Amino acid sequence: MTKREFKLANEYRYDRSAPVRWIVSHLARYPIFPILMLLAAVLNNYFYSMVQILIGRGFDLITTPGWENSELVLLALSVLGTALGQGSTGMARNASVEFLAQRIERDAREELYVSLLGKSQTFHGRQRIGDIMARATNDVRMLNFMFSPGVMLITDSLMAIVVPVLLIARLKAALLLVPSIFLVMLTVTVIDYNRRLSPVSAAQREQFGAMNAGLAEAIAGIEVVKANAQERYEWRKFTHNARVFRDYFVRQGRIQAFYLPMLTFSIAWAGSFLHALLLWRAGSLTMGEVIAFMGLVGTLRFPTFISIFSFDLVQLGVASARRILELVNTETDLDENAAGIARPIQGEVVFENVTFSYDKGMPTLKGISFVARPGETVAIVGQTGSGKTTLTRLINRIFDVDSGRVLVDGVDVRDWSLESLRSQISTIEQDVFLFSRTLKENIAFGCSDADDAAIEHAAQEAQAHAFIADFPDGYQTDVGERGVTLSGGQRQRIAIARAFLTNPRILILDDSTSAIDSATEDKIQRAMRRISRQRTTFLITHRLSQIRWADRILVLRRGELVDQGSHADLMARCADYRRIFARYD
Repeated sequence: MTKREFKLANEYRYDRSAPVRWIVSHLARYPIFPILMLLAAVLNNYFYSMVQILIGRGFDLITTPGWENSELVLLALSVLGTALGQGSTGMARNASVEFLAQRIERDAREELYVSLLGKSQTFHGRQRIGDIMARATNDVRMLNFMFSPGVMLITDSLMAIVVPVLLIARLKAALLLVPSIFLVMLTVTVIDYNRRLSPVSAAQREQFGAMNAGLAEAIAGIEVVKANAQERYEWRKFTHNARVFRDYFVRQGRIQAFYLPMLTFSIAWAGSFLHALLLWRAGSLTMGEVIAFMGLVGTLRFPTFISIFSFDLVQLGVASARRILELVNTETDLDENAAGIARPIQGEVVFENVTFSYDKGMPTLKGISFVARPGETVAIVGQTGSGKTTLTRLINRIFDVDSGRVLVDGVDVRDWSLESLRSQISTIEQDVFLFSRTLKENIAFGCSDADDAAIEHAAQEAQAHAFIADFPDGYQTDVGERGVTLSGGQRQRIAIARAFLTNPRILILDDSTSAIDSATEDKIQRAMRRISRQRTTFLITHRLSQIRWADRILVLRRGELVDQGSHADLMARCADYRRIFARYD
């Protein structure tokens, strides 16, 4: 079973072994819609074919001496009733398949979104956001088009072949000669068409993802692009991707241009006409039966023509399903361990000979051992790349250790319920992420049931209330995507307020006040010291004022813990710490 960090209790179990099986398992959730679509398609084509039969009878009627007006009126009313039946069944067919397509799109999008939420940070670190967005929007949308109109047209086309052929056989079995030859030729040419189209459809979807990823990356980093005058380079890269995408459409057009089924239909139509006339001349058919037969053969033109469009949609849908499943089926590194330990955390953190590396490469951390007691503030210092941030990410299981153990309250973090563990640990980083929501919603993100008074108190403690009050809409101010309307310091204070509000048992501060002025930082530090007495705090910072008041300081060098102790002890005995402290100073 695929590991995931987040699952829903009521998730539907789909067959994810192959794209077609996955689509069928989605389809199986709503059996009434395919059945209704099939029945409606059968009746719709029966009514349409019967119109051709009735028209033929009309010709026989008017060429027969002594016919009555009443017979002609009755025949016309029959045609009207049949046409009304065709219209109503067509509506039922279209409605059922549209409901089915919309529900499958909804379910597939939900499945993919829940799957993405459940993937580990390692997985997300390897992905291109634009490609994921292409799969979550355009590829999922293609599943809708695959069914409506793709599958609907194929089903309707199939019935538009079966029903007329049965009625032709009922009219006169000898008339099946040319239509039977045509059906064999149609099958062979459509199979060949799909064989040539399939790789082009798959390549189209892949190239669209690559083009979308490049565009999203350029827009997200537009400030860097402009600062380095690289607009022309990004334009050239995008236009190259767009040309490749265009070329796949040209290849698709070439395949469709040599669409042999329409040629075979034209030959079959002429052959059928010749055959019917020969039988009429021999006295085996009436003129009305010849007209009815040609009308039934003419109905075969629709499935022949529409297959060039419908099979293309199905091919694109299967290609999109394959791309979606690549994400859903990708193994993540962690599991939510829903049956694990779930209880209030006291705050003791123990590292026992911990070693960790990214992608099993050179170890980022080697043999780390220390104890942080409940309520302690632990500062982590070291050169850039020494593993400070990585160490803190092992506590809340953003990553898991390669060897050794990380324990919280004496329990290996892998034995905790992931939701219980992470809900009691709060992390504030230098690069703060805010959602495109109101300030109130951003502060209350980890505590959605908090009232206005609690939110305002947390903002006051984080020294954020004053600037929030200056906005015309106050706490209801929309901050824009990623908090773009706020300064770096304001974003950090919102993140600190969010942490204060969630009241975590373990607080991780990763250079969280780097963009805040000294006066404001002093006020925030006093608030932090007040709340730090009630929780275990890990502190990564270059601010000396914060390092000094830590209960314990860990000194890292190239992933190894070279010393630990108080500021005074380390200044007295640790040359690495003195060098780091001198650099900060």
